[in-house]
Amino acid sequence: MKKFGLALAAVAAMFAAPLQVQAASAKPAVSYQAYISWAHLDWIFPAGVDAASYKGDKGQEYWKGAMPAGFKLDAQGNEYLCVPRWAPGIPGTLNRIVKKDGKALLTPFPSWDMNQEGDAKALQSVLGFEIDEKGIMWILDQGHVNGAPSKDGAQKLVAWDLATDTLVSSTPIPDAIASSRDSFLNDLVIDNKNGFVYIADSGIFSDPLHGGLIIYNMKDHSLRRVLDRHASVQDVPAFWFSIRGKKIWKDGAMRTGIDGIALSADRKTLYWCPLTGRDLYAINTAFLRDYTTPLELIDRNVIDLGSKGTNTDGMAGDSKGRIWFTMLEGMGVGYYDPAGMTMNRYVWDDKMVWVDGITFDNKGSMYFNNDRLHELFGGELDWNKPDNFVIWKAPVPDNAGGYAFAK
Repeated sequence: MKKFGLALAAVAAMFAAPLQVQAASAKPAVSYQAYISWAHLDWIFPAGVDAASYKGDKGQEYWKGAMPAGFKLDAQGNEYLCVPRWAPGIPGTLNRIVKKDGKALLTPFPSWDMNQEGDAKALQSVLGFEIDEKGIMWILDQGHVNGAPSKDGAQKLVAWDLATDTLVSSTPIPDAIASSRDSFLNDLVIDNKNGFVYIADSGIFSDPLHGGLIIYNMKDHSLRRVLDRHASVQDVPAFWFSIRGKKIWKDGAMRTGIDGIALSADRKTLYWCPLTGRDLYAINTAFLRDYTTPLELIDRNVIDLGSKGTNTDGMAGDSKGRIWFTMLEGMGVGYYDPAGMTMNRYVWDDKMVWVDGITFDNKGSMYFNNDRLHELFGGELDWNKPDNFVIWKAPVPDNAGGYAFAK
């Protein structure tokens, strides 16, 4: 286990034991099922909204660029799906799932107007979003559409009250915090106990990457960027990875910095990992919550917990303290147990191609989706297959829920 600098003694003691990685078995011991499956995504288009370009009636077939990136449930069981605008013609970047005639269809959330492309005040491209224990949906708008630099005000953190269906706040993320050209606002976690939000910026649109961690103070809406281009938030140089024996991408190594991010149940430890790398990193959140903490001190107190045995896209903490991570190379989901300092495989299947995100229903189940990102944007999908995109469901040990519901 490596450290960047000297951590406080109490923090270092948490990670003093040697890391252990669980041995693999032929089949996972846990049961799992395909909860929702799509050949491709489709929306419910109301009268007056042009569906021809999306459906392909005009030849565009925009549905071939629509990727289900993140899935969440609220306390009432409503289901939500984000579809980032990484390709043209995406009708809604944040959506509710509506079941109709046995199909899972999408309708933009909170509304069509709030998903209007080109309006910086509306949602432009959502990859990360979270629903907290108060019923507030926190929406991270990347701002970028089709990879273009963000328009002024398009990068933002939006809080939406699901109970009243009203806007709580919308905080622009300025260029000084996240470059409108280089940033890639990826994911976030919510700490209502202390009043902070932590945001992962993968920084993919520059060379070298411009990764970093952004802190948002709920009380005064202030923002601070830390770990800017720190080794823990950057890609591992020349890191190639494969899924099912096939390298990503065809013409060069994929490069993505900090991606997965998770908060411990006691809110005292923040975890993260780059996508193009296998190590898991952590820091005591006390260093982050005090804006007067010198940036150099934060840099020195990052702890490298070692390899997960796979690279990872999404992460999530549960109410029992485990830190869950998707396994791209391992095609499934695993978890880190802080108590035993172990990395554990949990569920896997060769159909789980590019497992993206993880969430919980707080009734003892987890959900995670696979979206075949590299095959979708590589033009390799067979659109006749009914299970190109799948949301999987599996039980969680100890009937755990999400980290925000820890007692």
